[in-house]
Amino acid sequence: MPRLLLCTDMDRTVIPNGSQPEDPQAHSSFKAFCANEAVTLVYVTGRHQALVKEAITEYDLPEPDFVITDVGTKIYNVTGQDWQVLESWEAEIDKDWHGKDHTQIKQLLGAVSELKLQEPEKQNTHKLSYYLPLHMEHTLVMDRMETLLNAKDIDASLIWSVDEPENIGLLDVLPRNATKVHAIEFLRDLLGYQLEEMVFAGDSGNDLPVLTSRIHSVLVANASSDVKETAQHIVANNGYANALYLADHNVLGMNGNYSAGILQGIWHFAPAFRHLLEETGVRP
Repeated sequence: MPRLLLCTDMDRTVIPNGSQPEDPQAHSSFKAFCANEAVTLVYVTGRHQALVKEAITEYDLPEPDFVITDVGTKIYNVTGQDWQVLESWEAEIDKDWHGKDHTQIKQLLGAVSELKLQEPEKQNTHKLSYYLPLHMEHTLVMDRMETLLNAKDIDASLIWSVDEPENIGLLDVLPRNATKVHAIEFLRDLLGYQLEEMVFAGDSGNDLPVLTSRIHSVLVANASSDVKETAQHIVANNGYANALYLADHNVLGMNGNYSAGILQGIWHFAPAFRHLLEETGVRP
């Protein structure tokens, strides 16, 4: 029996909260598709647990089986209202900080005056999140942060993205292996899926590590031109061009934005599921 590990970002991917319109058919088709027993749905997001639950209710999203939150630093096994943290993932990523904790790293990065800590609920044991104004050159700031972290033998990933509605830069400091792509690979191995049995969907800069990896990925049509160009440039150089699909404004009779783009990506990468997509109203 075919099966699918469907991993998707939330904001401006499965959640239609960008400036572009949602396809009128896509939401109901996506929700019906995810209800199939052969589909394991994973939300992969920068949101923390409370904001994920809020979004599921507010936008009438399908209930997930797993949720990777806080840009990859937490993984939850979800059964109804029961959200269980995967302790094995916590132990795995803790190795990268070599005995340093959240407080020590925060004190170290206090020397970078351009950074402003985000709210307490957006921090966790293995994630420090900062705001950085868009007029500042984020690459230079990240270089200074890397120098400070390396000097203390802290293996970290710095993830840059932009909150478009708020017009502010977001900079996350994570253990080196706590990115979305590592969390997804960890979960794939844990659940025993093959590479060809999974699809990822995303839209933004912090999705690039997955979008440009060997994982079959779809970049929704409402993604910015900068992210599209960057993703295409990277996969052209790393040999994974066939693993990236760019959703289009006129494929399967849908506009390719948000969940419409996810459905296009599933049609492209998982032909064994086309009959299920057709049952939800999707047509070639």
